[in-house]
Amino acid sequence: MYRLLFIFYLLLVSSCGGKKESEPIGFNMDKTKEPLINVNKKIGKDEKRAIDAYVARRKWDMIETGTGVRYMIYEKGDGLMPKPDDLVMIDFEIQLLDGSVCYSSKETGSEQFMVEHDDVESGLHEAIQYLHEGDRAIIIIPSHRAFGLAGDNDKIPSFATLVYHIHLLKVIPKSKA
Repeated sequence: MYRLLFIFYLLLVSSCGGKKESEPIGFNMDKTKEPLINVNKKIGKDEKRAIDAYVARRKWDMIETGTGVRYMIYEKGDGLMPKPDDLVMIDFEIQLLDGSVCYSSKETGSEQFMVEHDDVESGLHEAIQYLHEGDRAIIIIPSHRAFGLAGDNDKIPSFATLVYHIHLLKVIPKSKA
């Protein structure tokens, strides 16, 4: 028994051979943080240029928010403006900058969501609050306020800028929802 333990010990010691232990494999945030920030800045600048060109080609006079969401109301309504916790009902068409239609309420029917709560793009939650019930508008949502890197795993690819053609049909205030 002792012979076996001694042989095992010799094998163990000799297999190390005095080699220096290698560094553990892992993710070093210090080495990757700045390059990732730079890549994100470049992606953001490229996307902004693409949106600027898209808007300029169409000669749209859009308002840009601090987050990069843009909107243009082309038909005014005179109803309520949605606030957080209100329920809204919309008709919509979602396109990519190349004109591809991803989704449309013509196929799915009108949709509703609770402002600032439901699972829709954060850019839509933001933009809908600039509209009045009855407004028809075009909303451009940059990828970082839409589906970002992942896309929606269906019709919207990664890093996609979304163009919403939207009609705000109804605003139901929180107290009545």
